[in-house]
Amino acid sequence: MKGLKLKKALVFLISAALLTLAGCEAKQEEEKENKEFFSVDFQENQTLRYRFVSNREIQTKWPSGTSKKSAEKDYETVEMTVAYTPVKVDPYGLTTIKATCEKIRASRRPGSNMAKGDAVAYFGKKSYTFTVNPAGEIVDNSELYELIPEAGKKAFRSGTKKGRIKEPDMIWDYITTQWLLWDSVSSIEKPADGVSIGQSWKSKLPIPIPMVMREARGVTYTLDEITESEKGRLAVIKSSFSHASSVPKGWPILYTGSFQMSGKFGFLMRYRIQNLSGEGKEIFNIDAGRIEEYNHTYEIKMKASLRMGLRGGPEITIKQRLTMKLLKG
Repeated sequence: MKGLKLKKALVFLISAALLTLAGCEAKQEEEKENKEFFSVDFQENQTLRYRFVSNREIQTKWPSGTSKKSAEKDYETVEMTVAYTPVKVDPYGLTTIKATCEKIRASRRPGSNMAKGDAVAYFGKKSYTFTVNPAGEIVDNSELYELIPEAGKKAFRSGTKKGRIKEPDMIWDYITTQWLLWDSVSSIEKPADGVSIGQSWKSKLPIPIPMVMREARGVTYTLDEITESEKGRLAVIKSSFSHASSVPKGWPILYTGSFQMSGKFGFLMRYRIQNLSGEGKEIFNIDAGRIEEYNHTYEIKMKASLRMGLRGGPEITIKQRLTMKLLKG
């Protein structure tokens, strides 16, 4: 009798274990079905053309009692069209892309004294290749890396006897749009596990600013929703921004040696970022494996000091907007 009861108990336990295992497998299968898997896809010789715009308003607020206006505003904008043509496609390995900056135009109010315009125009008509993996991570950016310091040289005045003087430039704006092009997808920690709606992950992006500073913004991406469209399933990825405490290694260096910066932001020193906050939204076509558009806006509050130990340094507020959109044809 004891043996019979023990046998029945064992059968019950094994059955329960099998049911539990089946339930776990079903749950895992269900969770897997609710995940989205992102990859960056290309078709050989099919060009994707994007329009990028970076614009910012810089407000300089001087303390009362100074000879300056209480508040001054400066505006900077750069617009560019960049075409990306795959020249060698490997969906399971590295794909080689040729990027060509077809159009670029920078403007500044009040204007710069630079006779030849902004140094960022150096990238106009320039082409370079880079390699990217299926996750969207740019593996080899060496050709762009070589172009960047050449653009940096164009920011300096020539024929001056007062030492090296750098004019304002928007080179970092170009770098910001190109260096981490698919960051929202490539920064997913475990892409093979997929991403569920509401899931978040973190990364770092550059901060283009008119001062000579090496800073980064921390970004938290969140998969907000997925919508159906004629073009395919579109993932809406939202982001929030903050000031990052460090800059990742490997980001390019624009200028070398000692120099003086011209204009207002050369007159000031010891820039300190007090706060950075903002948000963004990106549309990623899951079925086509490409970014359709993004819109990033954020505000930076910072302080600066006057040179020669003078008191009365201003508060500076920068309102930044970065947009990108896939063009037709």
